[in-house]
Amino acid sequence: MTPNPFTSGGARWNVMAAYGAMRRKGKTDAQAIAYLSKLFHHVVSQDKSAREALQTFLAGRGDVMLAYENEAILAQRKGQPVYYLIPKATIRIENPVAVTTKASAPARAFVPFLHTAKAQTIFGQNGYRPVLRSVVKKFNYPVRPWLFTIQKLGGWSKVEKRFFDPKGGVMAKIEAGLGK
Repeated sequence: MTPNPFTSGGARWNVMAAYGAMRRKGKTDAQAIAYLSKLFHHVVSQDKSAREALQTFLAGRGDVMLAYENEAILAQRKGQPVYYLIPKATIRIENPVAVTTKASAPARAFVPFLHTAKAQTIFGQNGYRPVLRSVVKKFNYPVRPWLFTIQKLGGWSKVEKRFFDPKGGVMAKIEAGLGK
């Protein structure tokens, strides 16, 4: 199972991870899209968010769930029976941060704080991979040999239009083929 790519950012990362992994393995664009179609024909449930999908999965729906690594770590820490595997070829999820031009001084100070060892350690303790090498060493995250970024796939503006346009994007066509 995976969340719905039209309501969940996590599902969009899942789609791009699957597509990008196929491309990283040397598949053509058409072969990678065919893989997405085959993959989504096996999806038994598409909840509106990654967290809801995890709860549905833990309730017994589906055999496998595509999700963020931190969701699996969270579930394990809560004692839930989750085993997870990180594929050899996968995408590095990058979460942006921004403040408005009218943001308060504490809000503006928060942005650089996020890149400190203290903040990165908190991220690591909560299942998110730190970006500071000095902090990464404190954790035992497995290294993925074929890690790629959304930029390798053209960046979000290109990907959004091509894959997630509700009227003619790749995923709209795949969902239509599923009868959704």
